[in-house]
Amino acid sequence: MRLRSLIDRQTLQRAHRLWLHYGVFWLGAVAVGLVAVAYARLIDFGYSEFLQYVARYRWLPLLVTPAISAICVWLTLRFFPGSEGSGIPQVIATLHDRGGIGERLLTPGILLGKILVSFLAMLGGFTIGREGPTIHVGAALMFNLRSFYPKRFRAMRGGALERRLALAGAAAGLSAAFNAPLAGVVFAIEELTRSFEQRTSGVLITAIIFAGIVSLGIQGNYTYFGTIDIGTGFPDLLAVAVVLIGVVAGSAGGIFCWLLLNTRRWMPSIILDCRSHRPILFGAGCGLVIAAIGVFSGGHTFGSGYVEARDMLDGRAHLTILYPVLKMASMIGSYLPGAPGGLFAPSLAIGAGIGNALHLVFSQMQLPMLIALGMVGYLAAVTQSPITSFVIVIEMINGHALVISLMATALIASQVSRLFAPPLYEALSERYSSGGAKQAS
Repeated sequence: MRLRSLIDRQTLQRAHRLWLHYGVFWLGAVAVGLVAVAYARLIDFGYSEFLQYVARYRWLPLLVTPAISAICVWLTLRFFPGSEGSGIPQVIATLHDRGGIGERLLTPGILLGKILVSFLAMLGGFTIGREGPTIHVGAALMFNLRSFYPKRFRAMRGGALERRLALAGAAAGLSAAFNAPLAGVVFAIEELTRSFEQRTSGVLITAIIFAGIVSLGIQGNYTYFGTIDIGTGFPDLLAVAVVLIGVVAGSAGGIFCWLLLNTRRWMPSIILDCRSHRPILFGAGCGLVIAAIGVFSGGHTFGSGYVEARDMLDGRAHLTILYPVLKMASMIGSYLPGAPGGLFAPSLAIGAGIGNALHLVFSQMQLPMLIALGMVGYLAAVTQSPITSFVIVIEMINGHALVISLMATALIASQVSRLFAPPLYEALSERYSSGGAKQAS
């Protein structure tokens, strides 16, 4: 009997260790997948409601968008400080900080605020994406699963457990948002940690797989932007196009990063004063700018830009060469007030616009090819994470035939962007790590 009791106790202890090592991560990954799908549908619903009232009253955003922008700023500052921006800088700050900053930046309240306020922003037609917020939400959700672990167990690891949870949640969030599991792994290595621990690899990859399975089970096996058809032959000027798009997209993305990181160097003092002392009024002003640009562009700059990018890839959209500039201006206006919202999807739309515009120069080349190169170039310029960027685009368009060209464009654009500004997410994360400004821009 004693032997049997001892065996039973050892079995329970082993099962408990396995639960702590794998079970909590798998449970959290499933939850991240469910939340990512629900959040995506909520954002899509919000934007569809915006499009419905814009279709009936074209000028209504001039009233609605500034009001919603002011409400978003007020909610963020009053109830959800730390939820502003894409959320990736907060995750990076948590992973690199040893002082328990995650307890301030990855709370359940911030998780709720991220979802609620970004939904309101989409009702106002903000130029934001849901992918960055999904990463933040996934990290916050997994981080708070630390309560499943005994305090003694957590104390022995000196915060390493919380960082592993946040890392797995962030990577799983990206995987579920884009249906891009490989991008989730690469993103965790290149952007979030800049390294890869062997002991972390197993739970990280399984978390990404579980989140991806949940997303696929609900939404089906889909490619984010569909599959592009570029044939088997490559044009003679492909190398020239890669270099030119890399330089143009890299310069545009670098300027965008510089504008976000150096607001005091280009904003008039009266606007800076308004931003510092009257942030709600500043938010309303930014909302008016977003609305004015959107009305002027015929509504094409509103929202994440997913529809425009997909239509350009399919050859159904005929946008002017001003579209990337207008979209970038609207994107800056959406980000500066500090409301929650991501940069990934709008960056892909801007990059698609750059590729579409350069079709005037390379008219003999297939338009989808140029658009794909523009997408990867601008995304790599904004994030300065070239490997993550080309993996994301490859998985989103099923563009394996362009892998070398996409990789080269991403590398060129990333290096050109560094001539203008440091890596955006890392620079913003330092403001959280140092206890600096609450706003992420």
